[in-house]
Amino acid sequence: MEFHSSLAESHDLEEACDAVTSELARQLGPTPLDLAVVFASAAYGDALDALPVLLQERAAIRTLVGCTGAAQLHATSMSSQTPALSVLAGRLPAADIAACSIAAPDLPHDDAPPTAWRKLLPETKGPLRGVVVLGEPHHFDPQPLLTGLDYALPGIPKVGGLASGSRSPSGNVLFCGRQRITQGAVVLALSGGVDVTAVVSQGCRPIGRPGRISKATGNRLEQVDDLPAKRYVEQQLQDLEQDELALAENNPLFLGIASDPFATQPPAAGDFLVRNVLGIDDDSRLVIGESLSVGRSVQLHLRDSDGGQSDLDAQLRHARAGEAAAALMFRCIGRAGPDHDLFRQIAPDTPLAGCTCNGEIGPVGAETYMHAYTASCLLLGERSRS
Repeated sequence: MEFHSSLAESHDLEEACDAVTSELARQLGPTPLDLAVVFASAAYGDALDALPVLLQERAAIRTLVGCTGAAQLHATSMSSQTPALSVLAGRLPAADIAACSIAAPDLPHDDAPPTAWRKLLPETKGPLRGVVVLGEPHHFDPQPLLTGLDYALPGIPKVGGLASGSRSPSGNVLFCGRQRITQGAVVLALSGGVDVTAVVSQGCRPIGRPGRISKATGNRLEQVDDLPAKRYVEQQLQDLEQDELALAENNPLFLGIASDPFATQPPAAGDFLVRNVLGIDDDSRLVIGESLSVGRSVQLHLRDSDGGQSDLDAQLRHARAGEAAAALMFRCIGRAGPDHDLFRQIAPDTPLAGCTCNGEIGPVGAETYMHAYTASCLLLGERSRS
């Protein structure tokens, strides 16, 4: 298994393609590549029609997927001011890889069996190890797809993001094979002799103490530990140190919802699905950006750049990112901090490519979610025969 990542900045897309494919040939040799994941600036506009064809003809790529991004990521830089192309490419001789596009009408109905969801994926040989999901933000809600894939493929990591970089509904583009796609999603299936690991950093840190939901209706939080939700929040803020209190008073609050309702141990920082506190309704209930279940543990969270970087650092080290053969990073447009620099410090020899997204995809616990302000990474490695 061998990979290389390359980033080229140029206002001319063909020039950027030439630079990237020349570097890939120097580093990986002239023989065909099994996979290329491509991230391009939406500023290239209509020229993007030719991008997948140009890359496949110049580099003999068997499977190509990708999307546009407001900024393109590489281990050494993040390009946002000049149009750019970032590509991760490689050979995976023991793996089987395939990709396909999915349109909203293709999704099975809510009561469909797991087999209906599995049929959405391209056929591959060997056990499925992971799925990359790329979506466009204007016409396609990826959450039903993610929920269906979790139902059909429990325990299989699913990572990705929504294309970004254009305000036009047709300007955020996906790539699959030689096609440019402006609606729906693209999925990449990775099977056989490859290890796939998901790393999700939501960029928040918990404050106060955990509590348990006593009463909730839909996304309205009414009681925590039998206290009115508003009173629970007030108590948590009263107990903060002065520096944390100042941060909480000047930044929005978030609610962390424990991912495992059956956990016997108190949840730690990475165990929470972090969602916005949208406000307080007329009945003094907190309005949360997620449906709530009675009995779940919850904890207030704060978002700041230091917390986001610390969380990503811990998650990457725990996943042994430095041992990965390659990595993809899907990073929120609004997320603070140089995530690519941090990745390079932890995994200096691991090729990295990615982009900034309109929403990031990754698991928390056993379920896959859409996120915001998140860095969602996929690590690829050689699977041990044992």
